[in-house]
Amino acid sequence: MKKIITLLVVLSASLVSAQAFKGKGDFKVQVGAHLPEKASGIHLTADYGVGENMSVGVTTSYLLGFSGGVKASDVDFEDKIDVRARFNANIGNVINIDDNLDIYPGLSVGLHDLGVHLGGRYFFTDGFGVYTEFGTQLAQYDSDDKGFFIANIGVSFNL
Repeated sequence: MKKIITLLVVLSASLVSAQAFKGKGDFKVQVGAHLPEKASGIHLTADYGVGENMSVGVTTSYLLGFSGGVKASDVDFEDKIDVRARFNANIGNVINIDDNLDIYPGLSVGLHDLGVHLGGRYFFTDGFGVYTEFGTQLAQYDSDDKGFFIANIGVSFNL
């Protein structure tokens, strides 16, 4: 019985062994819910490792629903979509909490504004994990825009 339990522990430990950020050449894709203030939508990202603790990427979000009585059909397409270039400092291995956890503060420039974000990814296996990100605007291009807070949550794939 002890041999079976030992074998199961070893096998399960090998199944959950994953490294969150591998450095240069690492490629991640994320799909999730986009949850800015007073709206909701979908969020997609792709990040590519360019150094031991640095990645660049692209992210896009599309708003599907609005609160406060605003109908999605009343909002112009260009106000529903955002595409951003981003830079992340992947510091999970620097602060050394867990090999499966990557924490990444970053900057992004998009169609509507310049922003900052703080995210985290946790990988259960070498190819599958979950992520969450929080962000806000530093500067907006249109003076009618007001600063806002966003949250994203979803799944992450290591490709």
